[in-house]
Amino acid sequence: MFISVLPGEQMEVVVAEEGKVLEYYVEMHHLARTKGNIYKGVIHNVDPNLQAAFINYGAERNGFLQIDEIHPEYFQYQPGYALKKGQRYPLIQKVLKPGQEMLVQVVKEPTGKKGAFLSTYLSLPGRHFVFSIGNDQSGVSRKIEDEKERARLKEVIDGLNLPEGVGLIARTAGVGQSKTELTRDYKYLNRLWAEIRKKAQDAPTPSLVYAELDLASRAVRDYLTADVSEVWVDDAETSERIKEYAGLAFPRSAGMVKLYTDTERSLWERFNLARQIEQIYAREVILPSGGRIVIDPTEALTAVDINSGKIGGAGTFQKMALTTNMEAAEAVAQQLRLRDIGGQIVIDFIEMKDPKHCREVEKVMKNALKTDRARTDVGRISAFGLMEVVRQRLGSSALSVSTEPCPCCEGSGIRRNMEWQSLSAIKEIYRLLRRPNCPQPFVYACTKELALYLLNHKREKLAELGRRFDNEVRVDILE
Repeated sequence: MFISVLPGEQMEVVVAEEGKVLEYYVEMHHLARTKGNIYKGVIHNVDPNLQAAFINYGAERNGFLQIDEIHPEYFQYQPGYALKKGQRYPLIQKVLKPGQEMLVQVVKEPTGKKGAFLSTYLSLPGRHFVFSIGNDQSGVSRKIEDEKERARLKEVIDGLNLPEGVGLIARTAGVGQSKTELTRDYKYLNRLWAEIRKKAQDAPTPSLVYAELDLASRAVRDYLTADVSEVWVDDAETSERIKEYAGLAFPRSAGMVKLYTDTERSLWERFNLARQIEQIYAREVILPSGGRIVIDPTEALTAVDINSGKIGGAGTFQKMALTTNMEAAEAVAQQLRLRDIGGQIVIDFIEMKDPKHCREVEKVMKNALKTDRARTDVGRISAFGLMEVVRQRLGSSALSVSTEPCPCCEGSGIRRNMEWQSLSAIKEIYRLLRRPNCPQPFVYACTKELALYLLNHKREKLAELGRRFDNEVRVDILE
């Protein structure tokens, strides 16, 4: 694990294995993360068509709260209203009303013009457990596969005598931990929930009642496991904080946290991570065989195209297609994690005629996504060579916090060429010269790039317009 800190401004975390970047997270202090935060909010309005409520919790845009994310304790049934047979949830307009207060947690960060996705089923992540409020089901993470360990953790949870309406989920970090350590983590979370409830009673509406930890603390809590052999940090203060925590979690590995002090090279350059991190922002990713994957996000889905490298004859095409597609499956799974791409993803693999080759690529993709913290669902490769993948968005994308639409193309990825722009400019000049009382000389102001193009390629046309209207046409550069 590598943690790079710019004090008071930015924090970056990389998890790498054998020099390969597996996960990358960025947090800028001016763009405070809200996922996991708990707010005291108020219902702004109820939408019967969406069966959802819009909650004012103090953000710029109201949050979105679906009926299935509302705990029954907030329902205020209208007189005479009852659920019909087979109806799972009541009609939201019959049980909620504007002005009603409630505790909500941000499940998904706001994106674009969409507000945050909220829930009243609150959860507090600890080191070994996730503490669930409003959901009294307890269990063990599906990533823990050892049946004996699963049974032991279930036994520990059963012996904790949880309060009504509270559940516990054992995390992978709890594997091998003693009953004393597990109990300590539960008691901490229980105290934290008591403090949140107490604060919420007196807090104004809307207001923040619980803020998630910063990126470094979350990284240590969520990603520092027994598999991590070294933690490099380039900030002394953060290093001491992580050393203290690591000493409690892994007392036998006291020297795992190391301070990076080299001022000649950055932490990323020293461990050859800079190029891989830069690749996260690229549209294309080059594969070892010479092929490449092209990633194009759209409003509805993310399209991923697999292109082959050079091939030597038709006889080797199927072998090349299989090799490239298997490399692409690994690379696509890695990029989905690094870019935190969520929703529908459609991957256009190179056509493979042998069904066995298709099954091999599907297997590689599923295995590569097993380490993904997000929930994923992988479809089969269709007759057209397309694979559909659905992935949960975790809201930790480095792209979302460090990029913005291009001011030239406004996010479309293309712009009008200079010839078209110059003809539009001449059309505008022609219109303005025809006006009565047109100033003399006539000055047309535009960007430096367009001005140079007009003077180099359209000078004769400008002179012709000047003669036609008995005026002098000048081109000026906008400051």
